Amino acid sequence: MNIISYQKNTAISLTDLVHLYGSVGWKEYTIDSAKLQQAVNQSLFVVSAWHGDKLVGLIRCVGDGISIVYIQDLLVLPDYRRQKIGTELMKMVDTEYSDVRQKVLLTEESPVTRKFYLSCGYHSADHGDVVAFYHFQ
Repeated sequence: MNIISYQKNTAISLTDLVHLYGSVGWKEYTIDSAKLQQAVNQSLFVVSAWHGDKLVGLIRCVGDGISIVYIQDLLVLPDYRRQKIGTELMKMVDTEYSDVRQKVLLTEESPVTRKFYLSCGYHSADHGDVVAFYHFQ
């Protein structure tokens, strides 16, 4: 079993960020790597997961941290999936912001993704009394 360590709000090299985002196919983030670095650095909260000196996962949040927190990104290297790294990252956000009423995320639809977030205690906006809207440029 891999020993994974977690670090809150620590500096992450541009090389590590580009590798992680690229490995999960998030090419829009890696086109302008300077903006990716800036976005991560200016996030409200970032937790990174490490296997030794290798970045294997990351969660980052934006928002005010008082009334709302948006989980902007959750990534785990493909070779490290199904080891509870994503679950641990989600727990760390929920613990850090336990007093925040609204924790929100927007993600692509898939049965695996839906099952994961439901298992973390999140609810889908397509059920209940809320609706989600978005606009991509």
